[in-house]
Amino acid sequence: MGKWGMGAAIETHGLTKDYRSPVKEPGLRGGVKALFNRKYKDTRAVDSIDFRIEAGELVGFLGANGAGKTTTLKMLSGLLTPTSGEALALGHVPWRREADFQRKISLVMGQRSQLWWELPAQETLRLNQAIYDLDEIDFRRNSDELVDLLDLGEHLSVPVKKLSLGERMRAELAAALLHRPSLLLLDEPTIGLDVVMQKKVREFIKAYNIRSGATIMLTSHNMTDVVELCKRVIVIDKGRILYDGALDLLVRRYADYKILRARFSTSVSAEDFRALGTVVGSGENSVTLEIPRSRVAASAAALLRSYPVSDMNVEEVAIDDIVRRLFSQT
Repeated sequence: MGKWGMGAAIETHGLTKDYRSPVKEPGLRGGVKALFNRKYKDTRAVDSIDFRIEAGELVGFLGANGAGKTTTLKMLSGLLTPTSGEALALGHVPWRREADFQRKISLVMGQRSQLWWELPAQETLRLNQAIYDLDEIDFRRNSDELVDLLDLGEHLSVPVKKLSLGERMRAELAAALLHRPSLLLLDEPTIGLDVVMQKKVREFIKAYNIRSGATIMLTSHNMTDVVELCKRVIVIDKGRILYDGALDLLVRRYADYKILRARFSTSVSAEDFRALGTVVGSGENSVTLEIPRSRVAASAAALLRSYPVSDMNVEEVAIDDIVRRLFSQT
């Protein structure tokens, strides 16, 4: 096997991706010069990354916008060829795009759609049945299970353009999982969804991982997605891996607090809340606090007991903030 380990679903060595884009001086003169002497700028999106994910793992792949997450997923799915380095996914070199590999994977991008806009989602399911050569028995068994798990029901017969964002996202998942992929790459699967729909999608992802044993790699800017789904995370910034390890250790080191936001029916003073936590924002009738995780429940109860709270929300720390703290200490 050489440098490749046994049993890994994904393994990379020195995986690198550069993008080349033309550079033009401003104005008409710059445009004319570019016709005869075109110059280019190289941008490194992914910079010699190494990691290994075992079969059946559900791993969070985290980073700020532009960190290199989506580019990495596109290389692992075979959509992009790296500039240098190597990778194996399910024992295949992804960018060779072998038919056997493509039957085993699926890439779901929250900001991209594989559904036909004018047609009902069930037509895309039928198209995927033909693409993946599923017989009628397997198609009905798989689609019925997915429709039930995702609570799609009558939505499958409605033109995609008339579905809500949450309904479309669930239909996207059904189409992507119809062939029962053993490797699922999820790029922002809950983006734009309300909190109720986010929870439903998370529950489905967890259930699919447990029931199918599929390996799942998940990117998300929603820290709640990561906390509820992933025991291990890989953090990337400017194309380089900053952290690869247990989520709970990352949280203890760089996100040992939660964000509490409260609104009140009367005006309040920020000074009143400094005993509960660190005040990071305030208004005439609102306050935002950073509160140590061990004190969140007690602080929330104290607010409800002592102040005219009209609305309150407790949130995980934003992933971008965790990356900034991590980067500042590496």
